[in-house]
Amino acid sequence: MKDHQARLIQLSYENKILTFGDFTLKSGRKSPYFFNSGFFCAGDVLGAVADSYAQTIIDAPDLEFDIILGPAYKGIPLAAVTIVKLAEKDPAKFGKMEYAYNRKEKKDHGEGGNTVGGSLKGKRVLILDDVMTAGTAIRESMVLINAEDGILAGVVLILDRQERMVDYAHSMIAQVKRDYGVPIYSIITLDDIVQFAKGKLPEKDIKKIEDYREKYKANPIAE
Repeated sequence: MKDHQARLIQLSYENKILTFGDFTLKSGRKSPYFFNSGFFCAGDVLGAVADSYAQTIIDAPDLEFDIILGPAYKGIPLAAVTIVKLAEKDPAKFGKMEYAYNRKEKKDHGEGGNTVGGSLKGKRVLILDDVMTAGTAIRESMVLINAEDGILAGVVLILDRQERMVDYAHSMIAQVKRDYGVPIYSIITLDDIVQFAKGKLPEKDIKKIEDYREKYKANPIAE
């Protein structure tokens, strides 16, 4: 694990963004851990998120984009802090790059439109999101990008749960990769969380996470 990943997990744990216990997910699955990105509100952990997003983007060999899109609502602060951090790390490349986010309801007065921030028209768009469970935010973003004459360039997530969908043996990330033909990166994975937990939790709790990972692990998508 890289330093920025370890710091993000540690701060997520300290700020109760990453918690361990017994949780029921929207899918109905019983999970031994929960990741709530809605709690990314303290300055230190937001800084860690921004740094991790920026470093993941810079390290990615195949991400070429012109603008960052943060899907409302959770994606808005993620995109904002990330564009600032990218500009700090590489001002020549990212200093003038913009970000945007979608409106939940189209505005028909003032400047109007479906987006706030930079224009997506004719630009390669990088989406930032927290996790990809049902793929709803990505598919909604694709409707917006197409309507604004943009081009999807890729997706960067905070967490890859590395688990299969309810009705399929592969993950939603694999499905979206196949559907849209773009790279998808994640800052951390369930494997990273297991590694972190081994230094924090009792053996019985670690086994619960490992058993969950084994039970729901995603297989490669069928061609």
